[in-house]
Amino acid sequence: MGIRVAVAGASGYAGGELLRLVAGHPEFDLVAATAHTQAGHRVDVVHPQLSGLDLVLGPAGPDALADADLVFLALPHGESAALAAQLPADVRVVDLGADHRLADPYDWAQYYGGTHAGQWTYGLPELPGQRERIAGATRVANTGCYAVAITLALAPLIAAGAADPADVVVVAASGTSGAGRSAKAHLLGSEVMGDLSPYRVGTHQHVPEIKQATGATGLSFTPVLAPMPRGILATVTALPARGVDPQAVLAEAYADAPFVHVLAEGRWPHTAATLGSNSCHLQATVDVDSRRLVVVSALDNLGKGAAGQAVQNANLMVGLPETTGLSVYGVAP
Repeated sequence: MGIRVAVAGASGYAGGELLRLVAGHPEFDLVAATAHTQAGHRVDVVHPQLSGLDLVLGPAGPDALADADLVFLALPHGESAALAAQLPADVRVVDLGADHRLADPYDWAQYYGGTHAGQWTYGLPELPGQRERIAGATRVANTGCYAVAITLALAPLIAAGAADPADVVVVAASGTSGAGRSAKAHLLGSEVMGDLSPYRVGTHQHVPEIKQATGATGLSFTPVLAPMPRGILATVTALPARGVDPQAVLAEAYADAPFVHVLAEGRWPHTAATLGSNSCHLQATVDVDSRRLVVVSALDNLGKGAAGQAVQNANLMVGLPETTGLSVYGVAP
C-alpha cells in the first residue's frame, strides 16, 4: 500500500485534475473521492477523461476522508475550513480553496467576507525557504491560480531590490475553467467564443494574496476572461528600483526550480506550451519607452495553478521528491 489519498470536491475541474494526477502517481493510492450534487455517480461518468477509474463519488463530509493519510480539499472558497476542522490532526491536508491563504483577517473580510479561518503554511515551494516549511507542515494552503502566475514573475524582482513594490501593474487572461464548473450564462460557449472581457477590475480576491506573497505594496490588477478552457497569461510590469537585467534576476532565482523555466532570449511564454504540465514559463525585458520592467508568465491554471501545485506540495509534505507524478512538459497541439 502507498500513501492513502482522498479528494473532497472531486466533481469540479480542479477535483477532476487531482483525480487524474493522483491516479497516475506512483506513490499515492486513491481511496476516496467525495462530492455534493454528484455523490453516487461513478467518477468516469462525471469525468469522461477518467474512463476506467473504478470509483464512485461519496457524499460530502468528513467520514469518507478520515481514513486517508492525505486529503485534498477542492471546495469553493469558504467551505474548506469547517471540513478541515473535523479531520484528524495527523491527516495531512492541502486546501485548494482560499480559506487559509491570508494572514490578515481584514483582508479576508474585505475580499471574501465571513469569518477568517486562520492562516496555514503557504503552498508555493519556489518562494525562499518555503520548501522546508511545506515539508514540515501538516496543513498547507495552495496558491490561487492568478497568484502563482504573478508571484513567480514578481517576487524575485522585489526581493532583489530591482522593482518598486509600490507601483506594480498586472493584466492577466485566464481560461474559463478558472471560473469553476457550475453552469453560468456568461460562461456559455456562445457568450465566450470570439470575446475577451475584463471582470472584478480593481477588486479581485487574489490581490491581497499576491501582495502578501511578493512584498508588493501597490498593485493594480485587471483579470480578463479568455475564450479557452484552461491557461493563464499574465503580463506584470513594475517601475525599476535600480538598473538590473530582470531576466538575469529570474534565472538566478529559479536555477534549481524544476517547474519554473526562464525562456531563452527572444522566446515568449504562451499558454498552450504549458497545457497539462506543472510548469510556469517566464520571460522578462525592459520597456524601451517607459523603462518599466516587464515579465510575462504562462501556466496551466489547473496544473501549476491548482491541482499540479497541490500534488507538488503534497509530495514535499510526505517526504517525496516534489516532481513525483508530475510532468514538466506540456501537451501539444
